Amino acid sequence: MKLKISLLLFVSYFFSQAQITGTVTDENNTPLPFVNIYVQGSYNGTTTNDDGIYELNIRKEGEYTIVFQFLGFKTLKKEINVTEFPFKLDAVLKEDALALEEVEVSTKDNPAHRIIRAAIAEKDKNYEKTADFTADFYSRGIYRIKNAPEKILGFELGDLGGGLDSTRSGVLYLSETISKITKSEKEFKEKILASKVSGDDNGFSFNQASEVNFNLYTNLIELGPDNIVSPIATYAFNYYKYTLLNSYYEDEFLINKIKVEPKKPTDNAFSGVIYIVENSWEIFAAELSVTGTQIQQPIVKKLTLKQNFSYSENDKMFTLFSQSIDFIFGMFGINVDGRFTGVYSNYNFQPNFTKATFTNEILSFVDNSNKKDSLFWKNMRPIPLTVEEMNDYQLKDSIKEIRQSKKFLDSVDQKRNKFKIMNVLTGYNYSNTYKNWGLSIGSPVFNSMFNTVQGWHTNMDISFYKNFKDENRSYAIRSKIDYGLSDEQLRISGGFTYRFNGKSNPYINIGGGRKIVQFNSAEPISPLVNAVSSLFFEDNYAKYYDKTFASVSGGTEIFNGLRLNTSLSYEDRKPLFNNADWVILNKDNEQYSSNNPLEPDNYASTPFDKHSIYKFSLGTTIKFGQKYISLPDRKINLFETKYPTLNIGYTKGFASSDSKYNYDLVQMRLNQELKFGNKGTFSYNIKAGKFLNTDELSFTDYKHFNGNLTHVNLDLNYLNGFNLLPYYDLSTDNQYAEFHAQQHFNGYLLRKIPLLNKLQFQLVLGGKALMTPENKPYTEYSIGLDNIGFGKFRFLRVDYVRSYFNGKASDGVVFGISF
Repeated sequence: MKLKISLLLFVSYFFSQAQITGTVTDENNTPLPFVNIYVQGSYNGTTTNDDGIYELNIRKEGEYTIVFQFLGFKTLKKEINVTEFPFKLDAVLKEDALALEEVEVSTKDNPAHRIIRAAIAEKDKNYEKTADFTADFYSRGIYRIKNAPEKILGFELGDLGGGLDSTRSGVLYLSETISKITKSEKEFKEKILASKVSGDDNGFSFNQASEVNFNLYTNLIELGPDNIVSPIATYAFNYYKYTLLNSYYEDEFLINKIKVEPKKPTDNAFSGVIYIVENSWEIFAAELSVTGTQIQQPIVKKLTLKQNFSYSENDKMFTLFSQSIDFIFGMFGINVDGRFTGVYSNYNFQPNFTKATFTNEILSFVDNSNKKDSLFWKNMRPIPLTVEEMNDYQLKDSIKEIRQSKKFLDSVDQKRNKFKIMNVLTGYNYSNTYKNWGLSIGSPVFNSMFNTVQGWHTNMDISFYKNFKDENRSYAIRSKIDYGLSDEQLRISGGFTYRFNGKSNPYINIGGGRKIVQFNSAEPISPLVNAVSSLFFEDNYAKYYDKTFASVSGGTEIFNGLRLNTSLSYEDRKPLFNNADWVILNKDNEQYSSNNPLEPDNYASTPFDKHSIYKFSLGTTIKFGQKYISLPDRKINLFETKYPTLNIGYTKGFASSDSKYNYDLVQMRLNQELKFGNKGTFSYNIKAGKFLNTDELSFTDYKHFNGNLTHVNLDLNYLNGFNLLPYYDLSTDNQYAEFHAQQHFNGYLLRKIPLLNKLQFQLVLGGKALMTPENKPYTEYSIGLDNIGFGKFRFLRVDYVRSYFNGKASDGVVFGISF
């Protein structure tokens, strides 16, 4: 009954607003989805939805030739005379008999090879035809879930926004966008005119034309961490097998339907069919699929890209008309499928670009783009909603006000905020969703840690946050309570951070208190790794001093790509000594080293004298060519850029209680990530600095380097430290330079080796160097395997490392994580 009512509402809605409307079916009356319908000789068109229903927006009465085009079916053209609106035009497509007959070819004379070679030879020319243009773009995205579990790893999923039915299946996400796109050979920008997210009046859709700008005339298609080789790439014959299935005429054009298959199942290549136009060797259509293994995304089961092109009499070429990306993925018992559909219209291939056409803003939303009413969408969307999509809008609109009400949010919070006995172990969170604030109390048990200075200590965090959602500002208060059972010292520290807006992201931070910190402020040894190393191996690598401090800091983006940060602090420092020798596994005739990194066997010495000092710092980050997204209330900077990022910093230590500890320090850092197509990514990170006006620098202010003696790397950033370098052996109060580089091949090399390619490992090569005036250069070289694991769980990395220092070579294996 509900389905009949939904269909009735849908039909009445559909015909009340449509211009030319109808249903497209096959000869068995089965609705055909994703059929191209367009006015012949124009860029005005649409596609059918999953129910086979379409709407073609034509505003003027007159005579038109309407083209119905669907892969595997004969193209149908209907000449009509529109005298009034709405105009109903149904179509029945006949299956192309030739499509059922696969052509048998010999391996010595494969006709598909002739066609593909010609397409490869002409691909650059065909790419240039459509390299520069402006167009209108419509996109719709939907995610569906089936049989969702109620809990994952003990955490309740809830009803996921209210879209689940009694079987815990339904629509997770549904959105639409209407935008203007501007593209040149090297640049791409998009202005979103309208954005709609089901169940969220203030939501901005993440459907973007730039994210689905897949061009098969290029060598590589970026569908994941590992690029997929196009079937007509320059080197495509290294990856593909081709079979000519049939050839047929579409008007005066001879269309060749070619089956493509990867030579190896693990190759980063598509499976499916591509249609090539004889003589011009343009793409007519494509339906291509990849697995999660091929795109280095294990949770993805299958992803299918469909593209349809239409011929323009005016421009004398085939242009991309519609595109869909279907996907299926799953993990932890969750199975999700979905589709992103896009329709291009109103092309202009002779745009008048100027120097001001393209800026670093690649995506923008006009004001009130997410406030368009239902009438606007009824008139503007080129693809009608399906029954499922219409039901989701109706359902989530009906429950939206209820779920945003104080009464409902308070009831949800009341259940979520209920204190449970396990919170004594795991910590406790309290939230007020309606007023956008929350309180978090860390676990007094799981946050407890061990070091040789404090012994077992609490290390418990307490924090409070408040968001002003409509104003895009927030503040947070945080504190840490740290009591050492062995040194019997209570240390409390905390801070307050206020963020003013989301455009330039200015902030101010005020902090103070007392805490223990590592001599290396970057803290290369995590508390957990240090505790395990100490308790099980009696290696207390982390060395600490006591700091009582007060500080104020702030920062803002001056203009796009240039950010300024500054701070002023007072620090009172004093050395610390070991107070605990407790172990789980005790080594014979060994004991913990002292807390003095300069004299690890001297338990009475200190690396510096107790003193106080003021510190001022000023730093700038320059992201050359930084791309960004503009929303009405905030700016989102993108990480990817073809240019390096430069950091320059100046620190001055002054007014020390011991004047010899005053100093100046200038530092710089240059880092970049370069993508080399299907051959992987090369990254580098260069750091350098120099101390000025120093007399006898306190060891707390030395430049310390991120070493590693634990053979474990949990940092995720493999370019920020060394693998085998002792933590403080090369610390300096002079000038220094360090260099980190790696080539991550993704699957480029290992997937070519039989048997090994089934493991899906990825090869990584690395090199590092450190130079200081007091020592000969320290160097490291590594070869590693990434993406280690099983099934969908692949987050391990193992590196074999060899280091060289003072004529001595050392070897080690480092185990880490990588995502």
